Amino acid sequence: MDLGIKGKKALVCASSKGLGFGCAESLAEAGVNLVLNARSEGQLELTADYIRKRYGVEVKAVAADITSDEGRFRVIEAVGAPDILVTNAGGPPPGSWEDWDRDDFIKALDANMLTPIALMKALIPSMIEKRWGRVVNITSASVKAPIPRLGLSNSSRSGLTGYVAGTSRQVARFGVTINNLLPGAHETDRIATLVSSVSQDRGVSEGEIRAEMQGSIPVGRFGTPQEFGAACAFLCSLHASFIVGQNILLDGGGVNATL
Repeated sequence: MDLGIKGKKALVCASSKGLGFGCAESLAEAGVNLVLNARSEGQLELTADYIRKRYGVEVKAVAADITSDEGRFRVIEAVGAPDILVTNAGGPPPGSWEDWDRDDFIKALDANMLTPIALMKALIPSMIEKRWGRVVNITSASVKAPIPRLGLSNSSRSGLTGYVAGTSRQVARFGVTINNLLPGAHETDRIATLVSSVSQDRGVSEGEIRAEMQGSIPVGRFGTPQEFGAACAFLCSLHASFIVGQNILLDGGGVNATL
């Protein structure tokens, strides 16, 4: 399917690897020029070079902490007026409810709620002027079904969900859509961290924890960054103009819910 976005420009955050990389690669395959962002310059440059050579699109890499004011300013200055924004940032560390204090929640809110909001506020006005834009926020299945050891993520990402619910409906008439993609367990560094944490808490091997987690998913496996990226690219496409303010699960059926 031709997604109809060849020649558009996208900012994809936290895109040197994992789900962000999956989104960047799928957009590049559709002919989208990219500004990639991540904290680590080395891996980011390798990713940018790979996408450049494989897909023949323009790729600019900006190594910066997107959750900081200075880092966000650098990225926004580099991207200018993109047609597509994919927000993404590493989730807060796992733990138990009694472990977290106010500072922990502030850090989580800064990274997973306030940063994507700041990016949307900075970049959506130019999309409105062009009467076309796509925003996809990578959040978490935890906004549908809370994950006990990810309480900081449950809280901060739910706040972003509420913001998007209202804002998306205010900008839709200008041809700008905002939606959230909610990943379940995917083969990324994040799942490796969670597996390790649960393994230590329960005193069983990581292999056993992985098998247990995969067994709880109806499809019987973890997701891949590539299939996640394909879903993201579709939401950014010309064909997704009637999808507004939605929270779309990509979790292999892991959330057991009717709605």
